[in-house]
Amino acid sequence: MKSLMSLWNVLLADAGKRCCTSIEKDMETCQSRFKDEGVSFLTITLSNFGKDLQRALDQGYIDSNLFLGFKRKGGLPAFLQGFLRHIFDETSGGLLHNPCIDCIHSIRQLTFVFSKVELPCTENRIREAFNSYVQCEQELRKSDSSGTGRKQSLTPLVNLAFAMLFGNVVNGINRELSLGCYDHFLPRHGPGATSDTLVGNQKFYQSEWPRRLEELLPFGDFCLPNWRYFDSEVEFLEPGSERPVRVISVPKTLKRPRIIAIEPTAMQYAQQAILGRLLEGFKRDDYLKNLITIHDQTPNQRMALEGSKDGSLSTVDLSEASDRVSNQLVRGLVAPWPDFLQVLDATRSRSARLPGGEVIRLAKYASMGSALTFPVETMVFMAIVFASAYELSSHKDWSILKKELASRVRVYGDDIVCPTDIVHHVIANLETLGLRVNSDKTFTRGSFRESCGKEYYDGCDVSIVKLTQVFPARRDDASEVVAMVSFRNLLYMQGYWTTCQWLDDRIRRILRHFPILEPTSPGIGRVSVSFAPEGTKEHPDLQKPLIKAYVKSARIPINSVDGSAALLKCFLSGFNPDPEHLERSGRPHGFGIKLRWTPVA
Repeated sequence: MKSLMSLWNVLLADAGKRCCTSIEKDMETCQSRFKDEGVSFLTITLSNFGKDLQRALDQGYIDSNLFLGFKRKGGLPAFLQGFLRHIFDETSGGLLHNPCIDCIHSIRQLTFVFSKVELPCTENRIREAFNSYVQCEQELRKSDSSGTGRKQSLTPLVNLAFAMLFGNVVNGINRELSLGCYDHFLPRHGPGATSDTLVGNQKFYQSEWPRRLEELLPFGDFCLPNWRYFDSEVEFLEPGSERPVRVISVPKTLKRPRIIAIEPTAMQYAQQAILGRLLEGFKRDDYLKNLITIHDQTPNQRMALEGSKDGSLSTVDLSEASDRVSNQLVRGLVAPWPDFLQVLDATRSRSARLPGGEVIRLAKYASMGSALTFPVETMVFMAIVFASAYELSSHKDWSILKKELASRVRVYGDDIVCPTDIVHHVIANLETLGLRVNSDKTFTRGSFRESCGKEYYDGCDVSIVKLTQVFPARRDDASEVVAMVSFRNLLYMQGYWTTCQWLDDRIRRILRHFPILEPTSPGIGRVSVSFAPEGTKEHPDLQKPLIKAYVKSARIPINSVDGSAALLKCFLSGFNPDPEHLERSGRPHGFGIKLRWTPVA
């Protein structure tokens, strides 16, 4: 962990040169607090400082509620004041008319650089995360049962907005389900874990199928090459005997782990079939194809940039978004389409098993881990935004409203961009329906905006680079090596060249070969504006240079499939260029790095 402190000192010196400010006191403060508080100062306390900077930029001044735990000197915190005085007035704490963009970027880089380092949480923090998961369920049930006047008047309007936006897509899916057009639904198995512990090719040996799924997605049509392969040993699970999702924690930050739910194989398989049909419907719809881009975050990012320039658009972020979408809310939205409602219910796991073995009934639509969580929550949040706009609209005409908002609203999961003149009404309606807005990442005033991993201030990109893994101790720490090199290269593109020199020295202690490579090269190397690779040779068959560099190397586990299960896989995947796909499957248990001759670009 001392190496993280050393890196921060070098990064601070680099930022000080960049902004022409003194940094000696800041270095002393950080070293002293790191000695007292440990790594949590770097990963949690500094991150809170950065969040307070963003809040001050949004509201236009520093008040007494910000930068708690740091000494004040005049109207500003003493820590990093050399940078802050180029952003805020030293006496009043008010935002300057033309704050220094480099100083804003530098403070953000210094305070958030370690905010995403994957470090194991304490047992207490993990326990608190699971308790929050259970508490969220309790709050959802309470919200579902509360019938306040505001909620009663809002819900029908959100249902109407959902129908106006997604009616054509859902109508098509509902019709296909009612007619039994199963060839329009292509299921598939993912590479991830399942609650029944099947991995890779073993998932094609489907031995259980929920009775709820059988009513709409018959086992013979979805899990067999054709009905003549039907095996009476297949167990059809009644609702009371279905497998619950398995709730686990995965590393996220030192402050809090991420809680996810691992779905059963059958549910995961069926969810993919509905997901594919939904995405196809979005692409075919003339209006939705430009409004929802499930696999592309750049529209949100471009609109955040626009909002930072003129303030016309605001960015909203939700906390625990997937866990707070009520199943009751989703059922109400899709109630006019009974077959679609039934298939959403059939592909939804109704219970969850906690690490202690306790099984709880779920009030949420689905936890993070279901293939349908992301598109369904996107549709729900989009409907709430449009319903909010309709409430404030003077003309009350849906066709006009859709035209007005076509280029002014985007929803990507829990990242929402909407017009500033309706954002507070959107936030109020989201919370009325049981959702929780993350105030630390929601920006409605000022010139700072953030969406989908990109941050902007007054039309300038102030996005930063974050370290995701601790430093490697040896070459065998392959994931840490790759993360460190990636971090170094991204910092280089940001202009922190002195820091990159320090990182290069550390990397060369681990990698004997660390050449200059183009970003498109598969090798592990460093990017540089002075591209002059040495020690190259020509490819024996192609006219391109090769250079010695380490490359990632992973072997897919042996996991074979044969018989009707292999035939089903071939039908579902079509032409597979991997000749071993029936012998090997699933995610590699890990990867290593090997020295090879690799293309320079």
